[in-house]
Amino acid sequence: MIRFVKAHACGNDFLIVDEPLDASRYADVARIVCARNTGVGADGVEYLTLAGNGAYSIRLFNADGSEAEISGNGTRCVAAYLAQDDDADEFSIRTHAGVRRCRILERNPPQYLISTEMGVPSVTMQTVTLKDGTSIGGVNVSIGNPHFVVFVDSLNFECFGRSWQQIGSEVCVHPDFPKGTNVEFVRVMDTNRIEFRIYERGVGPTLSSGTGTSASAAASIETRGVSRQLTVAAEGGEQTVEWAQKSSNLLLTGPAEIIAQGDCLLV
Repeated sequence: MIRFVKAHACGNDFLIVDEPLDASRYADVARIVCARNTGVGADGVEYLTLAGNGAYSIRLFNADGSEAEISGNGTRCVAAYLAQDDDADEFSIRTHAGVRRCRILERNPPQYLISTEMGVPSVTMQTVTLKDGTSIGGVNVSIGNPHFVVFVDSLNFECFGRSWQQIGSEVCVHPDFPKGTNVEFVRVMDTNRIEFRIYERGVGPTLSSGTGTSASAAASIETRGVSRQLTVAAEGGEQTVEWAQKSSNLLLTGPAEIIAQGDCLLV
């Protein structure tokens, strides 16, 4: 039996487990508990431990059992979980992508508004050739984990005559990305607002993504000349991004909500 707390950030949902568990079981447990029809259901599991010096450490395992470097929304959900019993204004959370500082801006339990320092994005251009010979020009963004951002004009985010889900599923596991990549499809609405859809590595289509929001904003700022302070909308809701200058930390602000807690029986 494993105790868990379930939280979501703009519909991107996670299970938080903070009890001792053999790390060799992390992947299998994630696959079991994240299953939508036979488990609790989630996009991933954040395994939380106390790292010392007032900091916490998390390891993220996706629904398919693969381990990821970081989730912006998952990290924010963990900060909301910690804020339930700790009135501190800020939490330092260590991820495989480095320490992320989360500041609690508003408390209205079980809902919280949190800003997170996401690190300094790296942005480069790249072209990917699909199996049918289609060449897709996009933007590689590293925000502690990998992203490939494709700009589109269509209302339904399709491109090259195919749905964004179809394109995303192929690019996600393309040989050009040996460790896989997250794939965003971005529509620039105006200089202060963008919208996107994401095919997430290890999960598939999700309603939102914190690192996807950050990567979409960074690519838009660097290649489309939009404002350095943006509203970024996904299917699950809006977040705001502020990237003051190219060498500075990107700041991601959005909601997180604790929605359930319980025990999961594992066989």
